[in-house]
Amino acid sequence: MLIKVLSKKFKYIYGPVYSWRLGRSLGIDLLSCNKKVCNFDCIYCQLGSNSGYVSQPKIYVKTSEIIRELNKLPSLNLDYITFSGSGESTLAGNLSGAIKAVKKLNIAPVCVLTNAALINNKNIQKALSYADLVVAKLDAYSQASLEKINKPAKAVTFKTIIKGIKSFKKGFRGKLALQLMFVKENKQQAGEIAELAREINPDEIQINTPRRASRVKPLSSKEISRIKKYFSGMNFISVYDSKSKQIKPLNKKETLKRRKAAV
Repeated sequence: MLIKVLSKKFKYIYGPVYSWRLGRSLGIDLLSCNKKVCNFDCIYCQLGSNSGYVSQPKIYVKTSEIIRELNKLPSLNLDYITFSGSGESTLAGNLSGAIKAVKKLNIAPVCVLTNAALINNKNIQKALSYADLVVAKLDAYSQASLEKINKPAKAVTFKTIIKGIKSFKKGFRGKLALQLMFVKENKQQAGEIAELAREINPDEIQINTPRRASRVKPLSSKEISRIKKYFSGMNFISVYDSKSKQIKPLNKKETLKRRKAAV
């Protein structure tokens, strides 16, 4: 009964959900609107295709609205509060202020999921620096593969992404993780992606494949096991190595809008 009452109070907060990467995670959607807000159009995106690219950050949801909802939370056992949701988190113009405001509440460590398209921008780096954990996407091994798998906006280049991640890593005092999404289109280049990961030297590598509803099929457990061998000696976790746990979200409808069920 309590969950039903609370669900009506949350529009920008969703979950908590159990994440194989983050544990018990409560999501914050700073982009909350009727369409995806992104500078990528990844072939595996659970949110579907873009209706148009967004390249410049702007404010979609006021920080005060996020804090208002967080102040209504019941007592929850959380591992992370995660900025994610309806697209690319760094396209929220108030990401920096929102992270700082959430951290002041001292509910749980703050994580930001990013596709790293803008991570070479100093203002974006500063915003991300306030997080405890930043999870940056790296699915490509070249400009051609970036265009094939992630389909970025025209201004986004592979070289700039790699340069930006390396630059951010040098000055970041928190934990940096790389999420590597493996699909048919890049599985044969796992070795090349592993070498890039070694150069970046993140604190953690997350080996993933699209197990939620998607336009592409996930790789099998055996295929992921073969890929894992390329990351020997590095600190990595894998999607098939974790058992799913059921957690009842505060608002099921808002949660499923942003986080489709696993297949």
